[in-house]
Amino acid sequence: MTSTSSVAAAAVRGARPGRAAGPRAVGLFVARRVGGTAALLAVMSLLIFSLLYLEPGDIAKNLLGTRPVNPQTLAAIRAEYHLDESFLAQYWSWLTGAFHGNFGISVHSNIPVAQDITSRLGLTLELVGLALLLSIGFGVPAGVVAGLRHGTGIDRAVVGGSIVFVSAPAFALGLLLLELFGNYLNWFPVYGAGAGFGGRLLHLLLPAATLALGIGGFILKITRAAVISEANQDYVTFARARGLPIHQVLRLVLRNALLPVLTSLGLTVAYLLASTLLAEQVFSLPGLGQLLDDAVLFKDVPVVQALTLLMAAAIAAVSLIVDVAFIWLDPRIRHEMAGA
Repeated sequence: MTSTSSVAAAAVRGARPGRAAGPRAVGLFVARRVGGTAALLAVMSLLIFSLLYLEPGDIAKNLLGTRPVNPQTLAAIRAEYHLDESFLAQYWSWLTGAFHGNFGISVHSNIPVAQDITSRLGLTLELVGLALLLSIGFGVPAGVVAGLRHGTGIDRAVVGGSIVFVSAPAFALGLLLLELFGNYLNWFPVYGAGAGFGGRLLHLLLPAATLALGIGGFILKITRAAVISEANQDYVTFARARGLPIHQVLRLVLRNALLPVLTSLGLTVAYLLASTLLAEQVFSLPGLGQLLDDAVLFKDVPVVQALTLLMAAAIAAVSLIVDVAFIWLDPRIRHEMAGA
């Protein structure tokens, strides 16, 4: 994935010398990113819709699932999903319905797919949000300490621990935490989502920690590398030679070092969304991950289509927000775009 700074710099270099590039260049860059994201989602939606045709057999019968099959029901299904029309016409009907929140009827539960998703969406968002907070709270400080203590025993210990967490499969780590803190120490519940704020938090801590340890190790390594790189820059040497207090020097280093961490949030969210499937299965959480697992098991194509499209849209939206936020957070890019 091309970093935002390089893309923005390329956009500035492509501008004609002597012309003001400020708001116009920023707007052009944002418009290009939005257009690229929209094109990517269009291609993804076409591939996701094609899942309906990958399953062998009659599509109408597949969409009926275990419901009784008779000519009237088959005709109603074909009319509802426009199966008598061309492929592109069916795709357009499905896409316009998806824009309005209509993804069809679940083959397994026989209820609207949108209703099935919204009933579980809150739990998954809470799990992802808590895991993201824990991973940042663990990865960034540990990465800063390792970067500032580069080459010492503390650095080697922190990096070694991060390698273990990054390499450990999420389901194996979840089972280990479940056995240790749930069954052996009996500190946390071993299954379910809990009720109320306190109960929900208690039930989500272990699965969130399972996800956060792997992502935290990834963030730790990025933060450490960024701190080491910034600490060796000329401005740090100059600031220290001018007698600037050490805490102000560190603030400058950390401010610039955190920019690469921001650009990695897109990958972080993508990993969390993909890993919730395993975490929710291990800890018996009725979220979107468990819904996707059931949908694949029962060949519930409408649910698989809806969840895949929503995850793709969420990942693309996060990447777009990160790219735009990078311009706002990095004054060097704004200075280049406003170039004299």
